[in-house]
Amino acid sequence: MAKRIFSGGAEKASGNDGNTRTSITQFIPGTEFDAKMKRVTRCYMLKSRRPQQAASVQFFADYEKSVGNYIVDIDGNALLDVYMQISSMPLGYNHPAVLRALADPVNQIAPPGLSHATTMMCGSCSNENAFKTIFIWYAEKRRNGAPFTKEEMESCMTNQVPGTPRFSILSFQGAFHGRTLGSLSTTHSKYIHKMDIPAFDWPTASFPAYKYPLNENVRENRQEDERCLAQVDELLEKYKTEKRMPVAGVIVEPIQAEGGDNHASPEFFQELQRITKKHGAALLIDEVQTGGGPTGKMWCYEHFDLDSPPDLVTFSKKMQLGGYYHVESLRPKQSYRVFNTWMGDPGKVILLEAVLETIRKENLLHRVTTVGDYTLKQLTSLQDEFSTIMNSTRGRGTFIAFNCVSSELRDAVIKKLLSKGIQVGGCGTAAIRLRPALTFTEQHADIFLDALRSVLKQQRF
Repeated sequence: MAKRIFSGGAEKASGNDGNTRTSITQFIPGTEFDAKMKRVTRCYMLKSRRPQQAASVQFFADYEKSVGNYIVDIDGNALLDVYMQISSMPLGYNHPAVLRALADPVNQIAPPGLSHATTMMCGSCSNENAFKTIFIWYAEKRRNGAPFTKEEMESCMTNQVPGTPRFSILSFQGAFHGRTLGSLSTTHSKYIHKMDIPAFDWPTASFPAYKYPLNENVRENRQEDERCLAQVDELLEKYKTEKRMPVAGVIVEPIQAEGGDNHASPEFFQELQRITKKHGAALLIDEVQTGGGPTGKMWCYEHFDLDSPPDLVTFSKKMQLGGYYHVESLRPKQSYRVFNTWMGDPGKVILLEAVLETIRKENLLHRVTTVGDYTLKQLTSLQDEFSTIMNSTRGRGTFIAFNCVSSELRDAVIKKLLSKGIQVGGCGTAAIRLRPALTFTEQHADIFLDALRSVLKQQRF
């Protein structure tokens, strides 16, 4: 049965300061939702006899009325959105700077040390084409600059060696890198993504599984780093010698997002880079979810103090379009080796300019750090108070998550928060994750925290 709620209201469109709240009392779900849901379900039944997609609908959004940190549904309920379309809305909904963006010039931004950029449509195709770039670079090294042979050109047309080499990409358990064939072979977070899809025989290493709180488990977590890194080193050697499928590149997320918001230490990433270089492979850091500022830096890997920049960094989500940055040495010598019709969506670069200008003008990276620290501190206090329900609070900036003691409890908490006007998301087996806009403030955090405290106090779900 639907519950009557106070749903949190809207924000001022002029200035987007996020402090104005209006009383909107509605039902969630409401009458418009019920009517539309019946139509959607009927449509799926007519087309497929099985309304699988209809079951995934939580509510229908009215994006024209959504403002700032609030998403409004078709019944007029305003929900504080701390999920932001899986971390895709850097300034929230309908920010004035974005609405004015069409009149502004194009701009580019690059991670330190990466001088070349290739744009794509989405995160999956960004990783897919980054793999191609790595393979081209790796083959060029082995060819020592020699031109293609006649045998190579003919054999590649029938997917045979030597024109189609048996190279591989190493990835990590719990990773999510996309749903296209190559990137799906490096995705290991949920079986539903991979079931029935052919995959490459590429190596998969363990990603650190830390014990929390971190300051009480330093020795154990250091040993976990060493275990995982030793496995990476062993796999790189095995695939080069025994499997005869040398690893051309290693792909890793700075924080494993879909896999459960799994973190690793700066020391882990530093040593991973050294091992990768030792074996002559490229290091690809997948910043599709972490890039664009949610960790308090424009690129999450900047927290790791690496000896040198990674070889490639992929992006999408908050960057408005997909693509990857890379060092000069990975630039293909021939044209059209990485290519598609539009090379992404050039118009989105205009929107990106507005986003970047606002980040600079409003010092939003500092805000993310400050608000993130505040939110983490408050969540840690809640964790102490409700230790039988939640644990393992963690995060960088506002890229925050905590675990519930079971997946069933996690799903119940998410559902209860929605009924109180808060939109969050889940990941991994039992984690609740926050992906708010860069404009998220302490006032918004308090709204979320108050609702979460109320839900946790109910004890029964």
